[in-house]
Amino acid sequence: MDITNSAAQAAAPLTLALVVASDREGRFAPVVADWFRTRVAERSDFDLTVLDLAEITLPTSLSYDPDPGVRAELARVTPVLEAADAYVVLTPEYNHSFPASLKNLIDRHYTEWRAKPVGFVSYGGISGGIRAVEQLRQVYAEMHAVTVRDGVVLPNAHGLFDEGGTFKDPTGPENGAKLMLDQLAWWGRALKDAKSVRPYAA
Repeated sequence: MDITNSAAQAAAPLTLALVVASDREGRFAPVVADWFRTRVAERSDFDLTVLDLAEITLPTSLSYDPDPGVRAELARVTPVLEAADAYVVLTPEYNHSFPASLKNLIDRHYTEWRAKPVGFVSYGGISGGIRAVEQLRQVYAEMHAVTVRDGVVLPNAHGLFDEGGTFKDPTGPENGAKLMLDQLAWWGRALKDAKSVRPYAA
């Protein structure tokens, strides 16, 4: 075993993909996403990439032979998911569930999620998006992904931020983000190391 190479790999940051799920007009997602990016920026164990579904055009009709326009969009999206060692899904709750844009993204990919950890930042009304997250846990289990226990839940999210997009009281969300990111770092490193020894067999 090359000890030097193993140590370098252990020290290298994990690639974390932040999936911003909402594509609704007037969405609140950018405010939450900007805050979360500052949390990740303070850490040395992750390199962050952002996949904003409002900037991606994928039809909801699935095809095994997509047209050139869809292939071009997938050529932008799929490599980001493939390269990630871990994911954070930032989702609102729409009618007790998560956005169709996110389900469309998930359904177009399978092996990319496999044997990787997923964390959640959710926001909404009184529930803070937790019903969307609980449904997503079932979906990601089908994708052979590992969802971490802790996350960030933002009930009545608009009222938690001031007009400048800053948390009025960041203590709870910052603690939740740290717990989630710590768990993603552990699972991301553990699964990456395991796959380097033995490929995952679905």
